[in-house]
Parts: sequence; structure tokens; C-alpha cells
Amino acid sequence: MENTQQRVGIIGGVRIPFCRNNTAYADVGNFGMSVKVLGALVERFGLHGVELGEVAMGAVIKHSSDWNLAREALLSSGLAPTTPGITTARACGTSLDNTIIIANKIAAGQIQAGIAGGSDTTSDVPIVFTPRLRKRLLAMNRAKTPMDKLKTALRGFSLSELKPSFPGVAEPRTGMSMGDHCEKMAREWHIGRVDQDRVALESHRKLAAAYEAGFFEDLVVPFRALKRDGFLRPDTTMEKLATLKPAFDKTSGFGTLTAGNSTGLSDGAAAVLLGSDAWAAQRGLKIQAYLRDAEVAAVDFVHGEGLLMAPTIAVPRMLARHGLTLQDFDFYEIHEAFAAQVLCTLRAWESADYCKNRLGLDAPFGSIDPAKLNVHGSSLAVGHPFAATGARIVATLAKLLEQKGSGRGLISICTAGGMGVTAILERP
Repeated sequence: MENTQQRVGIIGGVRIPFCRNNTAYADVGNFGMSVKVLGALVERFGLHGVELGEVAMGAVIKHSSDWNLAREALLSSGLAPTTPGITTARACGTSLDNTIIIANKIAAGQIQAGIAGGSDTTSDVPIVFTPRLRKRLLAMNRAKTPMDKLKTALRGFSLSELKPSFPGVAEPRTGMSMGDHCEKMAREWHIGRVDQDRVALESHRKLAAAYEAGFFEDLVVPFRALKRDGFLRPDTTMEKLATLKPAFDKTSGFGTLTAGNSTGLSDGAAAVLLGSDAWAAQRGLKIQAYLRDAEVAAVDFVHGEGLLMAPTIAVPRMLARHGLTLQDFDFYEIHEAFAAQVLCTLRAWESADYCKNRLGLDAPFGSIDPAKLNVHGSSLAVGHPFAATGARIVATLAKLLEQKGSGRGLISICTAGGMGVTAILERP
């Protein structure tokens, strides 16, 4: 990264196929998926018994027992048991954040190499007791005699206490889901249903073509009889997408977000290996690309800003540090949480009013060449296990830059909580 002691190289990444929840990985969980991708990375780069400076893994939906997920998974991966591990979460930006964490430590000379990644499951979710039942069980545990335990169990008991609580997808501050918020954004920016469906169709077509061309042969590791992503629909059409009903705004008659142009509930994991030039050379490993810089931003979505618009702020800040324009990139990887989110982002950067009043720019940030955007598909076709998406994108973009031989790529990921995580990858 800029103005640091050493460059940070992305050596390569792997992931398992992403799939719909309650299918192939329903009984695997975050630990099993994390072990699989870390083990695959160890195999690919000959890291058996190697001590790395850090492994940063994360998950958004996890059990309380997964608090040490990164450390426990690396202990089963083949890495040296003397490798430290840290477990993190920043919603959909988790594993891009982990990439930044590892990169900053390498850049500062604190470590020479590390792994960043993430996993998520919406199949193996934590089911929580009601507060009253939790307190009752704790009180029973404190009671000394069997009779006292029985009295505590029965005193004031109500069947309503047995109703479990499941993980919510709503924003705690608004009570609205991410899809509900994105519907509001789509209306504000006048993003229509047809344009959203077209983004989804292109995502599937691009991903299918990339698989056929063999692009993912060393990136996607078969797991549980899956060789390709379970969301991929290469035969979908605009006509098929048009038959789907609104998934969030089901009553007004104006809803435009559907199961086809929104990401589905997903299971999966991904990880990338990063290292300094010296460490990579010592081990005979090639560097695909370098992480030049990163930026995280947040918006005040509680008081009217679009929940998923933070990347529109992060990217201009990051580019300004380097004297770059939006057009100075060969590839753009904008996470497709919803097709509408991608389109809102692009429209905001083209808006003179938004760029002046919100971004403080003298002119519109500009447009992106569609031919350079998500060239091998993105989350609408791949799937979106929340904490795995960032590492998936980093690995994909690094390989694209390696194949091109030189160039620059931009990553933009929106997250729950009104945040955005962005980064620049380069290959000189």
C-alpha cells in the first residue's frame, strides 16, 4: 500500500462453490467450510506446516461457539499450529476487510504473509431462547438442590417462553430489511425493473461463460459433489425473470426487486493468500496483483440516506489520494447485493447534483464502461455468503489482472449497517 515499507502481493485465492441455503452444505457450518477453503489454499501453495503471520477469517451468521472460528479452522488446515488467527465481521465486507487487515500488517513489516477470508451459512443458524427462558435456565443452574431447580423451572412458567428467536435480517435502527431499503433507493434513483433484470441476466451469462472458458479451474474447489455455483442459471432469460413477483414490496404494485435480481440466501466460503515480495520469492510463488489502497465509509441511512450508498463515498475519497479518476481502471468489481444497488451507485456517480452536494466534487464522478464491469459475473449469479464475498472478489480480480499482464481494478462492496468497503488492486 502507499507510503509503507513494502508492497502487499495477492498470491492467489480459492473458494468452494456457493450454493443455496438448506442444500449441499446444510450440515457443514462455518467451521467445516472454513477448514475446506483453508486446506485447499494450503494444498495449492504448499503451505503444510508453514507458520504464517496471521489468518483473518470471519462470519456474519455464526454460533457463539464460533467466536474463535479463524484459529480453530486454521488448526485443522495443515498450517503450522503456531499460526495466529483472528475472527472478524463487517457484514458483506467482512473478507475484504480481512484482506485489508492482513495487508496492513504486511505493509508495516509486522508480518510477511497471511490469509484473509470468510464463510457464511444461512442453513446452520443460531436459534436463541427467549430472554425469560434464558434467565429461567440460568436460575435453574444456580439452584442447589433438585427440588429448588424444579421450583425455579415451574414458577411463573408460560408456554410463550418456548418460542425461539431466529437471526433477523432487518436493520435494528429502522426495522426494515436490506431489500426494503434498496426498494427505496431504486425509487429515489428511478431504477426500473427491466434494467435490474438485465443486470441479473448478464451476471448469469458472464459467469457461465467464465466457467466454460476454464477461468475458475484453480479458483473453485469442488465440495460436497458441487463443481459450480448452485445459483448459476445459464438458461435464464428476460422473459423468465419477468415472471417473478416482487420479493420485498409485495403490496404497493410498484415493487421492482425480485428473487431474480436480488441475491439469495447462500452458504459458502473463500480465502486468499497475501505476502510480501520477499516472502513470495523465497517460496517460489508468483504474485498476481498488489493491493494499492482501501477505504471504508458509512452513510446516515437512519435519517434518509440510502442504506447501500456508502461505496459511492468511499471510492472518490480513495481515488483522490492517488490522483485517479473513475475511468482509470481496467476492471470494476461492484458487488451485486441487488441489481438495483449497482445501478443506483452508477447513477449517483453520473449525477452532477449528487456529486456536488454529497461528494463535494466540481463535476460528475463519471461513467463506467459496461464491458469492464463484473466481467465474469458477480453475486447475483454466484451467490452471496455474506462474509465470503470479499475474498471471492479479490481472488477473481487478482487473476483477471494476472491474465491481462498489467492493469488496475476497483472493488466496491456495500454492507448492512450503511457501510461500504472498497479497494484498488494493481499489476504493474
